[in-house]
Amino acid sequence: MSRAGPEEDPRDPYDRALRALAEPRRRAILQLVAHDELAAGEIAAAFDVSRTAVSQHLTVLKEAGLLTERRDGTRRFYAARPEGLAGVREMLDDLWSSALDRARRIAEADRGVAPHHREAG
Repeated sequence: MSRAGPEEDPRDPYDRALRALAEPRRRAILQLVAHDELAAGEIAAAFDVSRTAVSQHLTVLKEAGLLTERRDGTRRFYAARPEGLAGVREMLDDLWSSALDRARRIAEADRGVAPHHREAG
C-alpha cells in the first residue's frame, strides 16, 4: 500500500529543497555563497570536514536547485540560486498566512465567547 503525496516524491522541488536545507552544513554553505560566488575549495576551507563531504553537500544543494555551478577550467564556482528558494518561500508564506488566519479566527471567537462566560459565571 502506498500513499501518494508530494512529501514522498523525490522529484518534488519543495521536498528536495527542504531535505537539502535540513542539514546544518548545507544551510551554512548557502549562507557563504548567498552574496558571493565562491570556489569549491574556498567553501571547503570553511568547514572541518573532508573536501569529499563538502562536495557531496554541494551536489545535494545543486540538485535541489539551490545553487548554481560554474566551471572555469578545473575549478568549480558556486553561488546561491535565490529562485530555488522561491517555491519554498511561497509554501512557507502560505502556511504562515493560514496560521495567522486561524489565530485571528480564534481570537475573534474568544472575544465573542468571553462575554457569555462572564454573564454565566
